[in-house]
Amino acid sequence: LIEDLVEASKVTTGNVTLNIAEVNLNEMAIQISGENEDDLKALGIDLRINEPPEDVIVKADGQKTYRIIDNLFSNIKKYTMKDTRAYMEIRKEDGYGVFEIKNVSKEELNKTEEELMQRFVRGEDARTTEGAGLGLSIAKSLTELQNGIFTVVIDGDLFKAIIKLPLK
Repeated sequence: LIEDLVEASKVTTGNVTLNIAEVNLNEMAIQISGENEDDLKALGIDLRINEPPEDVIVKADGQKTYRIIDNLFSNIKKYTMKDTRAYMEIRKEDGYGVFEIKNVSKEELNKTEEELMQRFVRGEDARTTEGAGLGLSIAKSLTELQNGIFTVVIDGDLFKAIIKLPLK
């Protein structure tokens, strides 16, 4: 929690050093999904991956981008309805490399997209899972620091997070 608070503070004040380089979004997303594969299977979550045949290379900070995607996988593990599917897609769109992940929430999503991206706000009010509600806020700030766009879409109990980072 302390590490997340410090990082959230640094990110929102722009007190972060970026090391912008070429990052293969496909490789990174596949690597992180592989690192989470056992946990997802244990929860009965079947991850479906849609990636393009060509690499999606973005101009980004590899470490910060890893943190963004890892935060989203953390949310998938905490908040996805068991014995369902989650979907991950990597693509190119309008000058951006796009990483999208979506799932069906195990609890009713009674917050707006804007509320979910604020600090200390969680999608569920019951507080039955770990987390301080900083993950989406950090992910949004880190994406925007890299000249990207971070969007959350809620449709009923469907949760979708979309990251867009500038293409190489």
